[in-house]
Amino acid sequence: MEVPRRPRSRPRPLVYFSFRSPYSWLAHHDLTRHHPEAARAVQWRPFWEPDEESEHALAQTGGRFIYTPMSREKHLYILGDIRRLANRRGMKVSWPGDRDAWWEPSHLAYLVAEAEGRGPEFIERVYRARWQEGLDISDRRTVGKLAADVGVSAAAERATDDPDLRRRGVGALSDMDHDDVFGVPFFVNGRQKFWGLDRLADFLATLDTGDSPDPTTASVADPPDPAPLPASRSSDHGHAGGCG
Repeated sequence: MEVPRRPRSRPRPLVYFSFRSPYSWLAHHDLTRHHPEAARAVQWRPFWEPDEESEHALAQTGGRFIYTPMSREKHLYILGDIRRLANRRGMKVSWPGDRDAWWEPSHLAYLVAEAEGRGPEFIERVYRARWQEGLDISDRRTVGKLAADVGVSAAAERATDDPDLRRRGVGALSDMDHDDVFGVPFFVNGRQKFWGLDRLADFLATLDTGDSPDPTTASVADPPDPAPLPASRSSDHGHAGGCG
C-alpha cells in the first residue's frame, strides 16, 4: 500500500529590513498600512552593517558582509528621492543627525523584541523614532526607551553586552550572507528574490495572502532640500528603490 506523502511546507516569505535605510522604512510603511495580511505572513529579518566585533565573528564562521562606500552625490540623490516618496505618502521626514552610527544597538534589540513577541511593534517604533522624530538609535539608552514604549524588556538596552545576543546577531548576519542579500529592502519568496521599494508589488504578487498591490501615486509639493548627510559605508550598489 502506498503511503500518502505529506506535502512539503513552503518556506515562509522573508523581508530583510534595516533601520538605517529610508527605503526600507517606506517599504515597511507600505506593507503594514496597505498590505497588513502580507506584513503578518512574512518573516522580518534584520539587516545591518556590522561593527568590528560582529564582522570578525562573522568572518570566523566563513561568512562575509558585502558593502561599498556611498558617494556624497548618491547621498544627495537619496535625500531628494526619499523626500518625494515620503511626501507622496503624506509623511514628513525628520532627518536623523547621527554622525557615528552604530547599528548593533537597534538591530540586536530587535532580536530581543522578536523573542518577546513584540517584533512588529518594535520595528514600527524604531522607524518612527529615526525617520520621523530624528532620534539617534545608535544610543543604547534611546533604544532602551523605545523598547520600553512597546513593552519590550530592559534586555533590549543591554543587547550589545549580551554574548548570547551577539552570537544570535552573527547568525542573522550569516542568514543575510546565505540569502545573498546586498541591500534593503530585500524580499525573498522561495527562489524568487526582489530588491528595492519599487519591487514590492512584484513580491506581493507572489504571495497568497489576499492582498493586492496598491502603490501610492498621489503627489505632494516638495519642501526644501534637507542638509546633506556625510558619506558612509553602505551595502548599496546603485538602485533608486533600495539601499543598505
